[in-house]
Amino acid sequence: TEHMEDHVDEFFANQVLRELADDLTLISKALQMSIDEKEKLSNERVTQLYQRLVWTFQAEFGTFERKKYLSLSHEPNKAMNLNAYISLMGNTYKQVEIDDGILLEPTDEKNPDNFVVADSEYLLTLDADSILLREYCLRLVYLLEQPENEQVAVTQTPYSSFRGAYSRIERLAGATTDIQHVLHQGMTHYGATFWVGANAIIRKKALEDIVETEWENGITVKRYIQDHTVIEDTESSIDLTKHGWYLVNYPERLSYSATPPDFGALVIQRRRWANGGLLIMSKLWSVIRQRKNKNELISRTEILLRVNYLISIAWATFGLMFLLAYPYDGRLLSPLVLLSAMPYFITMASDLKYNGYNALDIFSIYGFNLILLPVNFAGVMKSIEQAITGKKIPFGRTPKVKNRTSASLFFVVVPVLIVAFSVFTVWRNVLIQNWGNATFAAFNAILATWAIIAYIGIGNLLTDLWLGLTDWLYVESKPKNIAKNTNAPEKRVDWKKIIHQGDIEGIKPRLFIDELA
Repeated sequence: TEHMEDHVDEFFANQVLRELADDLTLISKALQMSIDEKEKLSNERVTQLYQRLVWTFQAEFGTFERKKYLSLSHEPNKAMNLNAYISLMGNTYKQVEIDDGILLEPTDEKNPDNFVVADSEYLLTLDADSILLREYCLRLVYLLEQPENEQVAVTQTPYSSFRGAYSRIERLAGATTDIQHVLHQGMTHYGATFWVGANAIIRKKALEDIVETEWENGITVKRYIQDHTVIEDTESSIDLTKHGWYLVNYPERLSYSATPPDFGALVIQRRRWANGGLLIMSKLWSVIRQRKNKNELISRTEILLRVNYLISIAWATFGLMFLLAYPYDGRLLSPLVLLSAMPYFITMASDLKYNGYNALDIFSIYGFNLILLPVNFAGVMKSIEQAITGKKIPFGRTPKVKNRTSASLFFVVVPVLIVAFSVFTVWRNVLIQNWGNATFAAFNAILATWAIIAYIGIGNLLTDLWLGLTDWLYVESKPKNIAKNTNAPEKRVDWKKIIHQGDIEGIKPRLFIDELA
């Protein structure tokens, strides 16, 4: 018996298991009624019902660890997990063991020890912290099977949050997630869909259309999904669009994903989300030019939605920093400027209400965004750093732990500085009777203070400050150098690796010849 520990377990038990049990119970009662009324079902329908039972309670599954195999890329990112497996699909491989690990070699021989990877027309991708409702695959594959959707490469239901969160920050972060579900449906309406990587049904033929093949470290690496950025799903959306494919959001809530339960875990997730959009902009402009040169219809609304999706975090971050820091007076802060922001807040309040939240949560979200300002800034600056250096960065996985994740010093100090600077701005503007700016600064100070108390916590804030300030005092102990045994035999040349992978370690031919001699 499994114990339910949190609201995610309750969701799985109620929405997946109990819903299935209720459905099967209903069918059982209907069958009993047909027997009582001496009605005979067709053989075809009886077969379908039996097949459903078999498929429900019997499944084959396996595990795959790409870093177990030397012939696959070991790049530390999420995209390469998918790329490695997709590149193996539809083939059988012999596992050749050498000193450093295992190599996979294509083979036609029938051997129970071979590694067999089945092929498929469609792929279902799912993050480890996500749950699908039972009709997800059935509905989305049916959508892709329709003749009018033969050029649809990816279909998905943008994930929603699990209701009943125990912490304030998880509940509010979930509210922003549920709003994004509505936004993504609107983007599909205007042809500006982006793949949201937590879940999707993907047409494998479309991935084969955008694959790039490279030779790295003596092995062939196929990139179906680009790993230049940590938002690989967003970049792949542009690649698919460039090759004439479409993406569609299915208008139902069929997928749910966990939201970070504390500020430290949220920092890691949101910093990753803020990184990469700027790097993909050049690829988007290339697609726009290509479509215009082909006289393909591309609306301004689609362009604006795509541009906003990629770089809104960047310009919103720098814009908010400017509003917080610039000493403007009443001539700049006119009623018209304030009124121009009203449509945004009214629309967000409406979406919150539609998703079952309180419309006044817009103020909590504003304060929430204030304390996330350093997080978004760090993500944007990492994009700029990548653009300059051309280096990839490892995928920062959102922690899935029961204990709290601590936040770095920078991310807990800056929210406090925002409050302090806002209070200072209030005091300075009251002295010069600049009431408009004083009111705005007071508004920021109050909401940021509330966000720190509610979403970080005073105790957690002090703990993370202490850890950040004292961390440099601790030095990780290193193992003592062990005297080298001069009598130990030298490492032998791995001839299997040379045959299968080539001289990737730079072994001198003369040394190899001497060993053979």
